[in-house]
Amino acid sequence: MQSERPQKSFPQERPYPLEILFGKVLTPFEQFLRRATAGGIVLVGVTVLTLILSNSALHDAYHHFWHQHFSLHFGAWSLDHDLQDWVNDALMAVFFFVVGLELKRELLVGELAKISDAILPIVAAASGMLVPALLYSLLNASGPAHAGWGIPMATDIAFAIGILVLLAWRVPRNLIIFLTALAIADDLGAVLVIAIFYTSHIDGWALAVSGGIFLVLLLLNQGGIRRPLPYLLLGTLLWYFLLVSGVHASVAGILLAMTLPARGKVSPTQLRDTLHEQEENLGRLLREEETFDPLINPKLSRLAEELRQQSREMISPQQRLEHNIGPWVTFGVLPIFALANAGVDFSQVSGEMLWSTVTLGIVLGLVLGKFVGISLVSWLAVRLRIAKLPQGVAWRHLLGAAWLAGIGFTMSLFISQLAFTQTELREEAKVGILAASLLAGIIGLLWLWVASTRRENASG
Repeated sequence: MQSERPQKSFPQERPYPLEILFGKVLTPFEQFLRRATAGGIVLVGVTVLTLILSNSALHDAYHHFWHQHFSLHFGAWSLDHDLQDWVNDALMAVFFFVVGLELKRELLVGELAKISDAILPIVAAASGMLVPALLYSLLNASGPAHAGWGIPMATDIAFAIGILVLLAWRVPRNLIIFLTALAIADDLGAVLVIAIFYTSHIDGWALAVSGGIFLVLLLLNQGGIRRPLPYLLLGTLLWYFLLVSGVHASVAGILLAMTLPARGKVSPTQLRDTLHEQEENLGRLLREEETFDPLINPKLSRLAEELRQQSREMISPQQRLEHNIGPWVTFGVLPIFALANAGVDFSQVSGEMLWSTVTLGIVLGLVLGKFVGISLVSWLAVRLRIAKLPQGVAWRHLLGAAWLAGIGFTMSLFISQLAFTQTELREEAKVGILAASLLAGIIGLLWLWVASTRRENASG
């Protein structure tokens, strides 16, 4: 009788300290929240640095750097822009791509997926865009300054969420979710405004080509193509032809994001079956083989590779790209954008600039217009039972979030570059955006702090 083969024991490997520290699995919302919070802190630091550079002995070098030209040439074809335009046209398209991915996720499985939950942030975002635009237009009814009506419409999600998270232990979690959903809906509205109203000329041929590329992207999705590379290559072409067409090229980011598959190639059920099958294969290998190092044993390494591939293909291209590109946008694209666009030479800021209709219109729109638009329409929607307040959120919380929505920094600066060609108007817009964002942030922070303190005192 054949003797029983002695059972092999395998030592348990202890996790590395860094695995313990960083090994916590985060939900997609928590990942986004932490990235937005850290990104807001980085953005504040870069903005301060930009203002210092603009008001130092390096002022001329700073401006000269961003107006250097960079060209791409291939035969008779060329694409020539200065560095600031490359940032605003190319890097910001990547920013809008990530915004589009986040928006699509929210519409499919997030806070905008259920109509009952989505109504309040959507109507609040719409009113929070309309009222600021109207207030600005009242002060700038005509002339070149009128083109800036879109500047006070946008909310900067990184700054607004970053400030709200500072009070996370004092405010309901659902308030953070509400403001996030509102800001994402606000971003979509801003993209539509840019695409429709901030287009100087239209090249019909280039626009038709762009439409054809977008159609091919949709066909790739419906055809079951799950590799990101074809989408990214066609997305680059879409960006170029939209740039040529006159529609701002940043819109390409949103359109590309909408075509990316939101479902993986392998379903969770298929992965489960594969895991069961490979578990049996692994057990057999461990019983029969003498070498258990995947570096030496090709059977073991092949099994591990198959498991890795199956697990990877369960994650959709949308999720993978959002996870991989998101941090680059938060800690790369947005800080570079701030460096290129947020510089204000305070020596040139006069009383006339501070009290110009452009500056006042932006401050009035972002600070007062956002608050009135969001809070008033939210109250009406709840009063008329069209929507309901998020669970655990009181009116004092929502009003504080309405103040924070007046932080318009990134998107407002971006729209100001599209709205104005005159340097003087751009500088006035920068002053208004910085002043309004600072004022809205301080008011919102103090409002929520006092509201939560009074609640604690009352309960105590």
